[in-house]
Amino acid sequence: MKKETKTEDVKQKKTKEERRAERKAKKEKKKKDPNALKTRRVFSNIFFALKTIHSVAPSYLPTYFLWSVGSSFLNFLTNTWLLREVVNRYQEGSEAAELLWIVILIVAAQIIWGRLIGLLYDILYPRYREKIVEKVQSELFRKAESVELECYENPEFYDKYVKAMDSAYSKCMEVVSTVDNLIWATVTLFSTSILLFVIDPVLILFGLIPLLFGLIRNKRNRLHKERRDKIRVLDRREAYVQRTYYLNEYAKEMRLGGMNKLMYEKYAETLKEYVELFREYGPRLVVLQFFANSSSNFTRLFAMLYAAFRTLVTGTMLIGDCLVVFNSIGQVSWTLVRMTGVMTEFRDHAMYIEDYRFFLEYDPKIKRVAEGKKAQKGDIEFSGVTFTYKGAKTPALKNVSMKIRQGERIALVGMNGSGKTTLVKLLLHLYEPVSGKITLNGIPVKEYETDSYREHFTVVFQDFKMFSMSVAENVLLRPLREGDEETVTEALKKSGAYDKVMSLKNGIHTTLTREFDDEGAVLSVGEAQKVSLARAFTNDSPVVILDEPSSALDPIAEYNMFKNMLEACQDRTLVFISHRLSSAVLADRIFMMEDGRITESGSHGELMKKNGKYAKMFRMQAENYAEGESEVKNRE
Repeated sequence: MKKETKTEDVKQKKTKEERRAERKAKKEKKKKDPNALKTRRVFSNIFFALKTIHSVAPSYLPTYFLWSVGSSFLNFLTNTWLLREVVNRYQEGSEAAELLWIVILIVAAQIIWGRLIGLLYDILYPRYREKIVEKVQSELFRKAESVELECYENPEFYDKYVKAMDSAYSKCMEVVSTVDNLIWATVTLFSTSILLFVIDPVLILFGLIPLLFGLIRNKRNRLHKERRDKIRVLDRREAYVQRTYYLNEYAKEMRLGGMNKLMYEKYAETLKEYVELFREYGPRLVVLQFFANSSSNFTRLFAMLYAAFRTLVTGTMLIGDCLVVFNSIGQVSWTLVRMTGVMTEFRDHAMYIEDYRFFLEYDPKIKRVAEGKKAQKGDIEFSGVTFTYKGAKTPALKNVSMKIRQGERIALVGMNGSGKTTLVKLLLHLYEPVSGKITLNGIPVKEYETDSYREHFTVVFQDFKMFSMSVAENVLLRPLREGDEETVTEALKKSGAYDKVMSLKNGIHTTLTREFDDEGAVLSVGEAQKVSLARAFTNDSPVVILDEPSSALDPIAEYNMFKNMLEACQDRTLVFISHRLSSAVLADRIFMMEDGRITESGSHGELMKKNGKYAKMFRMQAENYAEGESEVKNRE
């Protein structure tokens, strides 16, 4: 029996040690937390937000805060000082006319002030806020255009960017609101405390007592934040499950197999975790909340008893002063507590503004050149180019050297992951090589004016996107101008999308997708790819790049597209990536890629004579086509 008791004591002791270790680990984690901001940085971010707003609307903050000072002081005069004066003067036998004039003047001032504030809120401030929104969002948009593509593939950077986009404006305005509340609380506290001190200096002590319970409130706030952070994780999981049920892109898979059951199980698990969280934190928060609130309630009770004793028993306090104590002592306590919580609010705002500043202050690796050389037609050359994606263990391109002559038709072929699309992205200067260089006419691409260099290319990516705009704007990738309709129509004819587009209600002016237009058109993948291909026929840029241009097209559409593309690119350089080697036959030169290297190069005939990997892949595809045709004939 004693042995069992001893074992239980050891277990209990071990549990206490474990708890101690956990608390120590939490403290260490908090110290090392990369997201934790020092107080100096917190205030730096707060001033940054205020400075951003002031730079757009210089009169917004001064008037906003001035009205806050005036409103809080008038509120004190009306609700506290006026009550005391009226009751005390009546008790002392002052004339009614004198009292009425005081009431009329203060109430009139309150009404006039309120109307002026109403004008500001209804007329002036909405204009200011629109300017502030435009300032914040336009800065983010411009910065998003300048950062290299690699940033979008960096989870940490992308997370900060998304947070900045979602909350930059709202957090800047929340800073204004918190400062405004601080000003209101300061004016109210200062004016009310002076009045209470005049009535009886002892009353100030009652107002300060709740501050002694600040540790309890801080503990409650920390627990509340800890629970809120865990709830946010569950909120994201719950939102994801909900999206799989109502978004169109998941609709087919959710109706096949048991995915709907699996998602529902995940949803049920999330709900259980919600309940467990509330069970874990609920009792502690209730207890802490009780003591935090009780301090203010008991303080107010004792102050009221003290004032009532002096008024009713000793007769040393006027009735008006007693009423002020009844109405104001609780307000003083609450205001003091509210002011102690301002720093917590500032830290919360500063965390989001830190993401906003991080994104704006990020120094892009690929600098946007505004006054460089103008891009001209010429040969493109890769010299010993190596590139590795951030976080990857192996390079995506390894010592690639190749030359693309002006006017050549080049095919890049190879298995998935061989480096074809990466090579194109480097050619477009969306990434910077780790080593080696890329030149146009013998000049490194980084020395060209950025806009001029990128306008040198017309590109259609495999993972093309359709915007919720008109067909014409999706083809041109810019606003429609006079004379553009004929250009768009001809481009759609050459890409094979013309008949489908003209069957739509508004032709080339039909909105694609129904996100913002109930009458918008929803195209199939093949039809959308034809529209995206039309982009290659809308200008005469020296180089056309097609990344898997025919992946969603049938063989006849593919043949017609390549025929039209070759006609349109007679004097232009054409680079295309394709898994269907039948189209590579049309190229002047073919580059075979494997594991980030160019392993074979030459014309179709030359590579077939070499009898290497390309020839093997081509024969395999040809055999598959032949087997397919014979199988169809046998069925017939």
